Amino acid sequence: MSYWIVIVDDEPFCLTNAKNLLREQNMRVSCLRSGKDLLTFMETHDPDLILLDILMPEMDGFETYHALRVCEGKKGVPQTPVIFLTGEDNHETERRGLKAGASDFIHKPFDKDILIKRINNAIINSKMIENLTEEATLDKLTGFLNKSSGTEKISSLCQESVGSLVIMDLDNFKLVNDLYGHDMGDRILVAFAGIVRHNVRADDVVSRIGGDEFMGFFSDLTDDHAVASFAKRLNTELSEEAASMMGKEHGIPLGISIGVAVSSDEQNAFQILFRYADSALYEAKRQGKHGYVIYKQLLTKQDNDNDLEQDLERITQIVAERGEGKGAMILSQEAFTWNYQYIERFVIRYGGVATRILFSISSDEQGVLFSEIVSEFGKSLQNTLRKIDIILQWQHNQYFVVLPQLKQKDMHRVIERVLGAWEKRGYHERVRIDYVTSFLSAENDQAEGK
Repeated sequence: MSYWIVIVDDEPFCLTNAKNLLREQNMRVSCLRSGKDLLTFMETHDPDLILLDILMPEMDGFETYHALRVCEGKKGVPQTPVIFLTGEDNHETERRGLKAGASDFIHKPFDKDILIKRINNAIINSKMIENLTEEATLDKLTGFLNKSSGTEKISSLCQESVGSLVIMDLDNFKLVNDLYGHDMGDRILVAFAGIVRHNVRADDVVSRIGGDEFMGFFSDLTDDHAVASFAKRLNTELSEEAASMMGKEHGIPLGISIGVAVSSDEQNAFQILFRYADSALYEAKRQGKHGYVIYKQLLTKQDNDNDLEQDLERITQIVAERGEGKGAMILSQEAFTWNYQYIERFVIRYGGVATRILFSISSDEQGVLFSEIVSEFGKSLQNTLRKIDIILQWQHNQYFVVLPQLKQKDMHRVIERVLGAWEKRGYHERVRIDYVTSFLSAENDQAEGK
């Protein structure tokens, strides 16, 4: 048995006797002479059990026990099991000790077998209770507090401390589950939990409140600079972890959006701060994800109808203005995703069709020259296709194209036009162009390739 036992007794003979008995069982033993010594000792140590004498000068065992539990409560650490020691044969004292919450009661002088057995029982029971408590309060996957326990703890901190209530949500996490499976999704969540732990302090509290959404209370995230640094570290480290787990070409724009509400003397109720942080998170998502917003209540003015009419006219002029660019739009993955999802929903709900084409470029050329050829193919696609078509460079040598309202019977004509335009650029003998197509409609979803 490698337990660490602390013995607290003002009698040197009892300390020596207990120490020798326990060391025979290969236990680690620390001897202290007073209750004050124990409280100081416990600030920096974490033994398995305390043997605490009741009759001590200045501070008796009951007073010491009560003070210890108060200190443990403030630190938020599990209670160390305590066995009271006494040389008196007094049932009332024993009842008082057990009522206070002690694990057991042992009379002096010690019987070796009884001492060892009761120590073992007390430690085993304590660890069982601790494990059951953890199962009831912790999220098994991430090790953070679960929603219920986290809400309770953070609610208290909002009332008692100055800091920020923070909501963190993983951007585009659903794609991990859809494309790589739920096992990979769990691995990403575990990795994210580790990243958060490495970037917060020991007294900060984090809770998983559902799926890929997390909540925390951080005392040091109260200004824009600190939040910006925190958000950047989380996004950078998650991107690196995702690349190592799914490969550098996984293509999922995985990241973290963060909403922050700072507590104050005027506003520190959990329900209000959570609502503010949730609103800030929504705004961070709306602004493009992978970032943060700190909620600030702004003064509002009452708009009249004339102001709204002028705003509407000005906005319409701006968004309706035609650009100088020709042909299809080459979009970022985020913008492409939003456009594609809109096209898909429109087709399924209101009818119509859309064609999807994935072009792949291969060549014996390598390095910069091949990259230039791939870029030229992208420009050729953009100039050949229509303004309503959208293009995404999926990987370094692939382009994903969506053509709204293009019927299946017209697809081959478009392919011929694309390849014909590419031949005119003079690269077609140096590269191979492969493609696969699929068709989206309200009735079916078919694919073919070449």
